Amino acid sequence: MDSHETRDAIRASVRALCNRFPPKYWRTLDAEREYPHDFVKALTEAGLLAALIPAEYGGAGLGLREAAVVLGEINHFGGNASACHAQMYVMNVLLRHGSAEQKQRYLPEIAAGLLRLQAFAVTEPNSGSDTTAIETTAVRRGDRYVVNGQKIFISRVLQSDLMLLLARTTPRAEVRKKTEGMSVFLLDLRKTQGLEVRPIRTMLNHATNALFFEDVEVPAEGLIGEEGKGFSYILDGMNAERVLVASEAIGDGRWFIEKAVTYAQERVVFGKPIGANQGVQFPIAKAHTALTAASLLTEQAATLFDSHQSCAAEANMAKYLAAEAAWEAANACMDTYGGYGFAEEYDVERKFREVRLFINAPVSRNMALSYISQHVLGLPRSFT
Repeated sequence: MDSHETRDAIRASVRALCNRFPPKYWRTLDAEREYPHDFVKALTEAGLLAALIPAEYGGAGLGLREAAVVLGEINHFGGNASACHAQMYVMNVLLRHGSAEQKQRYLPEIAAGLLRLQAFAVTEPNSGSDTTAIETTAVRRGDRYVVNGQKIFISRVLQSDLMLLLARTTPRAEVRKKTEGMSVFLLDLRKTQGLEVRPIRTMLNHATNALFFEDVEVPAEGLIGEEGKGFSYILDGMNAERVLVASEAIGDGRWFIEKAVTYAQERVVFGKPIGANQGVQFPIAKAHTALTAASLLTEQAATLFDSHQSCAAEANMAKYLAAEAAWEAANACMDTYGGYGFAEEYDVERKFREVRLFINAPVSRNMALSYISQHVLGLPRSFT
């Protein structure tokens, strides 16, 4: 089976599974701010969340392109892949930089659904997008590290067994480059003491939290790769994250386009379908065009990632274009539906709230543009 056939088969499998979880399922979860446990369990049992795990560890051994199809199709169907997307992009950090012992210890159980790796603790209250300014510390004491600090907007901690953590192992003032001295740890949340998790209620159902570490002990074997090299590992994972989130945004955008087209054909005002009006047609067509372009760039970024080539520029551009295009599609759909778009039963308002997140995170559009300006176009740095 070639790559196109593989992705078509994955798309069909995801849609068949999603048919078991109709819009009412997601609507109810959104209203009650509940995590989609049954949906994530079904995805795991179908082997779809183990797409990136090598076959030797019980996974499917596929690439980022295939993982992108899984997440994109969930959103295209009307679901919310953010409930489980971290297991895809966090996985790359473990796969590419974890030790043989770490992979053997965790990957088979993750693939089998016995463990969930859904939490990625990087962002902090005082650092925001400036990851090098994080203040959470991990100090080596014998055979363990002691962690102190705070993290903010960390999703799915209460739904995870494992969490990836970025912390400073060398103070920023003591390193030659500010990107040095940070390390990545894999925490077993089932055994972690001293970690306080405070849920944050947001405008969308995203299981988001603030984390407080007080003398949290992490066994030394939880260190991923080399001490002090964590920033480069995280960047690798962030490129995967941006590609996967771009695919989710594109999936959302396609959902909005299809909803808008169907409604514009059926809704009759002044004796004709509203879709006959160019004022309705053109915003939908424009959004569709932007989504198509974003999809092509996302495909290119994923292909580069899978071939272990540099893809930072493509990943940032894909994330930027996909988020913008999906938001454009959301607005076109909302305008097409008019007042009905604000009614819960049509799901437009729920998806409208969900897709707005992609403009800001992960990586805001301004940060993506800043990267492109400096690293692609060679313009001067706008910050120090």
